[in-house]
Amino acid sequence: MQELEQKIGYTFRDKALLQTALTHSSYANEAKREKCLCNERLEFLGDSVLGFTVAQYLYNHYPDMPEGKMTKLRAELVCEQSLVRIADGLGLGEHLYLGRGEVLGGGRQRASILADAVEAIFAAVLLDSDIGQAERIVLALLGDSLRAEQGNVVQDNKTALQELVQQKSGQVLSYHLLSASGPDHQKVFESEVRLNDRSVGTGRGRSKKEAEQAAACAALRQLTISD
Repeated sequence: MQELEQKIGYTFRDKALLQTALTHSSYANEAKREKCLCNERLEFLGDSVLGFTVAQYLYNHYPDMPEGKMTKLRAELVCEQSLVRIADGLGLGEHLYLGRGEVLGGGRQRASILADAVEAIFAAVLLDSDIGQAERIVLALLGDSLRAEQGNVVQDNKTALQELVQQKSGQVLSYHLLSASGPDHQKVFESEVRLNDRSVGTGRGRSKKEAEQAAACAALRQLTISD
């Protein structure tokens, strides 16, 4: 338990919550004890915690992103494959309580079981503490998946802007950092994008890439309206 808690980044006050999150229905059925609960109800709650946290993150970090794009990104971040990556990083399979038949059938590597256990852990953190702690754990464990999707957003807007201006020859785009303010852990960057040395958009973000993405998004709106 202690090793897994260290990997999760959270120490449970009620260890039984974590144990329940790791307990598959096959183990509970074989145990045949009323107090031996499985993680199905926690998984149900954890699915909502995950969806809400990711939706809120996208809403707050990408104020110019349309609803359809946010929906697509959320679906990619909360999908089974994304949760299995988290489970693999935690070495979660070896900590699961599974029935004998499920163990023999490869349950410790089964994607659906691993994904459900990750969502159950999110719910267990929520019930053991509060929504703030649960959100912190969700975002921390998403880690590389979240950064990868951020990279795609940046690439999408900058690429779209580049493709737009290249429709006419002799067009030159450049990005410039205007400012960086705030403490190191909460810096806010402001960037400007110029077309032929003329400002066509500015944007702010928690990183230089986010600020450039926001600037590119503003430029796309301005140039599209102008056209």
